[in-house]
Amino acid sequence: MATKGHKICLAMSTLFLIIVAIVIVTLILTMFKPRNPDIFIHPVDIEDFQLLSANATCAPLGMVITIVNKNYGSFRYKNSTGYIKYRGTIIAEVPFETRSIPARSITNVSTSSDIMTGKLINDSNFWSDIEDGVFNMTSQATLAGKVNLVKILRIKAKVYISCGITFNLTAMDVGSSCRSKIKI
Repeated sequence: MATKGHKICLAMSTLFLIIVAIVIVTLILTMFKPRNPDIFIHPVDIEDFQLLSANATCAPLGMVITIVNKNYGSFRYKNSTGYIKYRGTIIAEVPFETRSIPARSITNVSTSSDIMTGKLINDSNFWSDIEDGVFNMTSQATLAGKVNLVKILRIKAKVYISCGITFNLTAMDVGSSCRSKIKI
């Protein structure tokens, strides 16, 4: 038979567990709720980029991808491949090596791709884009990995990235606009 002291202890323990559960659920639904990262693409050495050169089948393009992780959890992704497309045709692959993106940080990822110039030249719209001085591409990547919350909880996640890239050939300038979505 439970004594009055045991009943009070049991009631206090139950109340404490309910309060802890409410705090954890509140944190998960507010502070720890996954937010989509902000992503920016910055091609490097654009002045030296030669899309069309004699006897070249590929034009190397180096880039730095800036990832702004606004989440309270870090994200570690495995080796992945992104794709650059011109009017729906894949013209380059972009490798992403395994990497960890720390929580609440800004991380620069360096990578490069070889633009397949043969596929561009065979596209009927390519030469009119060159004459207009503006060359548009899109890129897509899926990064699969794990989110690590407070070094305790590990959850599988995927980040889907889609970017529009605009080359202004006359000004030798590049602009990009990216959207990302994290799915847990």
